[in-house]
Amino acid sequence: MTFNIGNRITQLRSAKGYSVNKLANLAGISQSHLRDVELGNRNPTVEILSILCETLGVSLKDFFDDPAKTLPDDPLLAKICQLTPGQKKALLSFLEEMGK
Repeated sequence: MTFNIGNRITQLRSAKGYSVNKLANLAGISQSHLRDVELGNRNPTVEILSILCETLGVSLKDFFDDPAKTLPDDPLLAKICQLTPGQKKALLSFLEEMGK
C-alpha cells in the first residue's frame, strides 16, 4: 500500500472540521493549490507540507505515521476515531440522551 499525501491531508483536515478554504486561509496558501494537493494533482513542497502540518497541529512524523496504527485496539473506539466531527457530535448527543 502506498502513502497518499493528499488523502492524509484530507483526513486530518476533516478531523479538525476544517473546509479546504479554512485550512488554506489558516496556512496562507491558495485554496486551488490545496485542492490540487488533496486530489493528487500536485505534490506539496516540504515547506508547504510543514506549514500544513503546523496548521493541523501534527508533526511531520505523525503526518507520515500509518493512521491505522494509531487507532485504539478496541473496535468501537477505532470506529469512533474514524467519525467526522459532525458524526461525533451526533453520537455524543445520542449517548447523552440514552444516559438520562
